[in-house]
Amino acid sequence: MANKMKKQFSGEKLIINDKLFSSRLMLGTGKYKNLKEAKESIIVSECEIVTVAIRRAQNHKQKGFSNIIDALNWNNLWLLPNTAGCENAEEAIRIAKLGRELTKYLGQESNNFVKLEVISDPKYLLPDPVGTLKAAEYLVNQGFTVLPYINADVILAKQLEEIGCATVMPLGSPIGSGKGLENLYNIQMIIDSVTIPVIVDAGIGTASEACKAMEIGAEGVLMNTAIAKANNSSLMAKAMKEGVKAGRNAFLAGRMKVAQKAKKSSPDINISL
Repeated sequence: MANKMKKQFSGEKLIINDKLFSSRLMLGTGKYKNLKEAKESIIVSECEIVTVAIRRAQNHKQKGFSNIIDALNWNNLWLLPNTAGCENAEEAIRIAKLGRELTKYLGQESNNFVKLEVISDPKYLLPDPVGTLKAAEYLVNQGFTVLPYINADVILAKQLEEIGCATVMPLGSPIGSGKGLENLYNIQMIIDSVTIPVIVDAGIGTASEACKAMEIGAEGVLMNTAIAKANNSSLMAKAMKEGVKAGRNAFLAGRMKVAQKAKKSSPDINISL
C-alpha cells in the first residue's frame, strides 16, 4: 500500500530517472500504412516518448522508404531506442549501444534511455526473463536508463528494480494481439510491489483498455499496433490520449467502494408529497 500511495501523489508528470514528461502515453513507429500516417498519429496523440526499433531504423533507407527518424521533430520528442528483434542478451546490448549513439546524433546528449527487449521465442514472442535480467544488469552498469519489457512476473519486476532499472514494462497480452489486459491481476501485483514506474506495454487494443491500465495505478502505457492498425489511426491516437488521461484521473480520484446491495441516492428524510 505504501508504494501505491507514493505513486498516487507523485504529481501530474511522469518521472523516469529524474526526466519529467507531461504525457503518459508512449507510441511505437512500426506497422503504419505509411510515414505520413505515423507522423500524424504521433502528433495527434501528444505523446512525448517515441520508441523506434534500432534495427528497423538502420534498414529503412536501404529498402527505399523514408526514415521515420528524419520525419519527426526531435526537439519536441524524446527518443526511446528499442532492441526489438534481439534474441539474446549479447545482441540486445550491442543494439542498445547503437541506439545511444543515435540519440546523441539527434542532439539528445543526456538521453541514455533504452527499451530493452530480449525475445528468443519466435512463435509467441514472449520476453526472455533470463536474457532480459542479464542484459539489464550490464546496461544499468554502463549508465543506461533501462526500461525492460517483461512478462507480468512480479518477482522478475522486483529483481529488475533492485539492479537499478528505471521502469518495468509488463505486457497486457502477447505483443500485437490486441487481446487487452489478460494479465490484469499480475500487473496489479507488480504495481503494488515496486516503487519504479510500471508502464503497460503490448496487447492493448482500444482506449478503454488503456484507461483500465491507468485506473489500477500504471504510470503509463506504450502501444503501437492498436493505433497503427486501426481503420483511422489518427482518431484512435486521439482516443488513446483521452483514455490514458481519464484513467489517470480516475486513479487519482479514488473509486467508490463496491457495495453488495443497492443504496438510495436520495435521502428518506424531509420528503414532501
